[in-house]
Amino acid sequence: MRKTAVLNIKELLQVRSLPAKPLTGSELSKVPALKNAYLLLHNKEVVDFGEMASLKEFELEGYETLDAADRFVFPAFCDSHTHSVFAAPREQELVDKINGLTYQEIAAKGGGILNSAKKVQEMSEEALFRISLERVKQMIAGGTGALEIKSGYGLTLENELKMLRVIQRIKAQVDIPIKATFLAAHALPVEFQGNKEGFMNEVLQRWIPRVLQEGLADYIDLFCEAGYFDAEDIRLTAHAIQGTSIKLKVHVNQFTVLNGIEVAVQHEAISVDHLEVLEKEDLAALKSGTTVATLLPACSFYLNIPFSPARDLIKEGIPIALASDFNPGSSPTSNLFFVWSLACVKMKLTPEEAFNALTINGAFAMGLQKTHGAIFKGYQGKLILTAKAPSLAYFPYAFGATHIHEILN
Repeated sequence: MRKTAVLNIKELLQVRSLPAKPLTGSELSKVPALKNAYLLLHNKEVVDFGEMASLKEFELEGYETLDAADRFVFPAFCDSHTHSVFAAPREQELVDKINGLTYQEIAAKGGGILNSAKKVQEMSEEALFRISLERVKQMIAGGTGALEIKSGYGLTLENELKMLRVIQRIKAQVDIPIKATFLAAHALPVEFQGNKEGFMNEVLQRWIPRVLQEGLADYIDLFCEAGYFDAEDIRLTAHAIQGTSIKLKVHVNQFTVLNGIEVAVQHEAISVDHLEVLEKEDLAALKSGTTVATLLPACSFYLNIPFSPARDLIKEGIPIALASDFNPGSSPTSNLFFVWSLACVKMKLTPEEAFNALTINGAFAMGLQKTHGAIFKGYQGKLILTAKAPSLAYFPYAFGATHIHEILN
């Protein structure tokens, strides 16, 4: 039984009773902290914490000690939107972008999602598992303590099931919680070009029942966007999963407004993700429900498209989370410290607001709010012991720096 005492912590961040709902408005600007603190871990579980002045010598009997002077400790990030299982990167598309092609133009010439799908279809499950497991291990080393992974690069039932099985195999190999999302309607397969209705019938009548039968997914997702899928497809999918164990998530409002947010909120989606473009009606819809708005600034950065209007969402009391959108085409990074920086620099979030969106609210966007996102007695998740730093604001300020000294637990 390993017992570790982390001592002389400059600041122990996010020490709080777990909130009953995601943080909103002014709540987002507050991060509870203990200065000059200690943290006691017993078999990877937080058993006690407090200020060093209150710690008695006899309480450290049997503990290995770790000096955290000038370092911060806080709960690992909760990355609630990723596409971490894929066969190969798409670095050639960077050259296309440099040459002036848009995301839509790259997709039209055989790049984008169809490119990734072709490579997944050609790869064995074992090979896909091995390379994806290594990616997830790197994400954990980079500070990710809870993770959502989507399918969506299969585009056939056989290959979507392959991806979902890979996610389940990864889940069994790592010591962080992983949520699996069946991205049922990501793009039209080649054989269904010009026949979206036929493809949706296939998804609704064959794919969803099979995924439910095998218990492979926690969530279902769609790419609601011009040229892909629409609000009616969201409605049909929501009806298909009604009364089942699967809950709804939606990619929406990345490039265009298609009324998808209103329909997603009506059907109690756990989150709506992207939201680079928003209208007043979208804000009103989000205010009417409990859906989390998950923002993906690394995607905006890489595609050079607008950043989500985070300040408008906060002003309206709408809960926001931040996630990496790690994928091979539009957000090829899993670095959540970089996402933290982008949220502050490009979306005008304060360091505290962005930190809360990456921890507590990210946990809510995955249904993990009772176990992750904050430090409390009984917490068993990963902890980040930072490099030496002067303040919390230093982490988003010093973008690109290595901020992790060690991952605890």
